[in-house]
Amino acid sequence: MATDLKEAIQMLVQERGIPEELVQKTIEDFLLAAYKKRFGTAENAHVEFSEDGTEVTLYAKKQVVADEDFEDEVLQIPLSEARKLAPEAEPGDELLMEVDPKSFDRGAVQVAKQRAQQELKEIQRDTLYSEFKDKVGELIIGYYQRERNGNIYVDLGKIEGILPRKYQSPREVYRPNDRIKALIYEVNKTPSGLQVILSRTHTEFVRKILELEVPEIYDKTVEIFKIVREPGYRTKIAVYSRKEGVDPVGACVGVKGVRIQALVNELEGERVDVIRYDPDPVAFIKNSLSPAEVEQVIILDRNKKHALAVVKDNQLSLAIGKQGLNVRLANRLVDWNIDVKTAKQVEEMGIGKEAMEAVSAVFSDLDEQVEEITRIEELPGLPPHIVEILSRQGYEEIEDLVFAYQDNGLEHIPELTEEDRQLIGKILEDAVEIVEEEETAQGMTEEGEEEYVETYLCPECSAEVTPGMDRCPQCGVELVFTDEEEEN
Repeated sequence: MATDLKEAIQMLVQERGIPEELVQKTIEDFLLAAYKKRFGTAENAHVEFSEDGTEVTLYAKKQVVADEDFEDEVLQIPLSEARKLAPEAEPGDELLMEVDPKSFDRGAVQVAKQRAQQELKEIQRDTLYSEFKDKVGELIIGYYQRERNGNIYVDLGKIEGILPRKYQSPREVYRPNDRIKALIYEVNKTPSGLQVILSRTHTEFVRKILELEVPEIYDKTVEIFKIVREPGYRTKIAVYSRKEGVDPVGACVGVKGVRIQALVNELEGERVDVIRYDPDPVAFIKNSLSPAEVEQVIILDRNKKHALAVVKDNQLSLAIGKQGLNVRLANRLVDWNIDVKTAKQVEEMGIGKEAMEAVSAVFSDLDEQVEEITRIEELPGLPPHIVEILSRQGYEEIEDLVFAYQDNGLEHIPELTEEDRQLIGKILEDAVEIVEEEETAQGMTEEGEEEYVETYLCPECSAEVTPGMDRCPQCGVELVFTDEEEEN
């Protein structure tokens, strides 16, 4: 029996990835269930595994009794038979006797076997689910197995993954046994088993490739602000550096473009634009329309995030892109509505260049006067990594940040560098107007001294009265106050 189970155990442990302890526990339960079905009890049954865990033996523990006291063949063994196995056996001793499973009832064995198989399947599914659930958002490499209804099934080793048609790039074609690198997008338990959904179209896939190719992104020296993508056609990536002297775009492109070329190759030739993030929307919009050169960006409506980008005639088609793809991705990247026009088109709209600049200045002034910001992420020029740190510390409102900065300069937040604190201070100084309300208490001057109030004497009882009283508070006589100048 032990030899028969050896290969099965090895398969479960090595091929299906089920922990050896769980396999042994399932086999033990299976043998004990069959033993109980055959003999009515399993309290004296004992299962032992070999040191390497690949062989198993079932024993029955029996007590040695005198021949005349022998009553229970399941729990006892006569002394005469015991001495054939162990010559030194005495009444009261216990013997472990190997049990041959072939003696078990066939039906009992079949039922126990089916239960064990079902339990092993559930264990395998739970084990794989735990393993792959922790890998969601990570890259994995598999091999093309088959295709059905446009969906590609990928061999991931322990399990088969699914690359749905909607998560495949339009320019990619796969053949049997092709190597496929993909993002683990989702892991689900289904009645038919575990389902691992893969993707090659999500922006997170591009981010993970960049982390592999660009060490500065992996170690957070260079941060990715945002990625927008039309899979198979074009990707735009906005990056910024957390350290002075580090060129974020240059770090991503690499010497002679080797780093960005590795990303392009993985995306099967998809166009990739790496641009510099800028907290100033005008500069950011200019950068976002790369590779086109923008002469001027005019803010038409800051509240509605509407801007006009002015380009030369020979740059118009490049700025707009094929079927408007370049400007469409730029809109999504900066989260603004960008119109691209040439200088001539702007004039034809009936608004000259100088007038447009004036309109832009007016809107800017109005925004400065009217727009009131309350959230920290709305502070102009505040890098995303600082916003994230402050959010983790519970700072969401600008007012709370101002009080904390005035209190101790944010030195209680160790994640902020000295440069970060100085930058926060400068942004607060430039962007936040701290209004101190001037409250004058009743009967008090602004200097905090008691205000002088003119008093008179009641003509009837000489009690002290003040202008505005209708009657004397002491004698109740009616009072009338007149202005001397009016009487004259």
